[in-house]
Amino acid sequence: MEAAEVVVIGAGQSGLATGYYLRRTGLSFVLLDEQPAPGGAWQHGWDSLHLFSPAEQSSLPGWLMPRSREAYPHRDEVIDYLRQYELKYHLPVERPVSVPAVEREGGYFRVRTSRGDIRAKAVVSATGSWRKPFTPDYPGREAFEGRQVHSAHYRSPAGLAGKKVLVVGGGNSGAQILAEVSRVAAVTWVTFKTPTFLPDAVDGRYLFAAATQHYLAGQAGKEVPPPARLGDIVMVPPVREARERGVLHSVSPFERFTATGVVWPGGRETPADAVIWCTGFGPALDHLQPLGVVEPDGSVATSGTRAAKAAGLWLVGYGNWTGFASATLIGVGRSARETVRQVEQYVRESG
Repeated sequence: MEAAEVVVIGAGQSGLATGYYLRRTGLSFVLLDEQPAPGGAWQHGWDSLHLFSPAEQSSLPGWLMPRSREAYPHRDEVIDYLRQYELKYHLPVERPVSVPAVEREGGYFRVRTSRGDIRAKAVVSATGSWRKPFTPDYPGREAFEGRQVHSAHYRSPAGLAGKKVLVVGGGNSGAQILAEVSRVAAVTWVTFKTPTFLPDAVDGRYLFAAATQHYLAGQAGKEVPPPARLGDIVMVPPVREARERGVLHSVSPFERFTATGVVWPGGRETPADAVIWCTGFGPALDHLQPLGVVEPDGSVATSGTRAAKAAGLWLVGYGNWTGFASATLIGVGRSARETVRQVEQYVRESG
């Protein structure tokens, strides 16, 4: 059986940031990536997707993302950056390798993979959430005969021209997909609460800085209202253009589906040809089920990034419960650095 002191599961942005710090430790490690090519979940973003922060504010530790040809990097530029990043730092990525299960075997982990088992002293799970898109369980959804697609699988408005489309979800993904699809289709934007739009001059730099200040204040025991949240909508050019066309407004949720549309509160029924779900994701942690650490809500109890119920297991990049802003390019470095410090100590002390 192959052996490594540390196995990192996932080689998207979180796995690469973890690998960057692991290579400084002298520990033997490997990154296992189920994707066929570099780029992590960014490979599955829609065709027109852009970041809403400049390249220098969207970088992993050690190397700034090269400047974009545009104000905000395109999806393909992010993918290329991640590809170059793993080459620049000679990170030991193996792909495509799937990991169906991680099991405890004495004082070690047995990492079950599509290429054979690996024995490891420590495991860092960095699989993200793309594999776990969340779709609300609306009454009648299964009977709806129109097209349904989650933002995880949406690529372009191809095939939607002239259709009646519901875009469900009020975050940045919902706003950007609404802006694109509304150019060719009649779109109704359904949000669970009224969207919060940031001023036009504000982008992800301010959003991240403001959210960071609020987080640090909370850590210091101060109760202050957040000036902005990471889910607030950044007015990138396509969203501003949608506002100018008069389509950047939302309605409260419908009550149920019919075969050909939806029914709103009060009984009004309207037809719909397609629904695009921009309703978020859950953590992709099925591989940790054999360890008995996955909670009913799909998360894992952690202290920082360290799993509370399994010594030698860490989780990086799943959101604030594994480190503030750890699901972002700029935010994951802090979590990865502290995780690797703990991993190195654990491996060396365990002999």
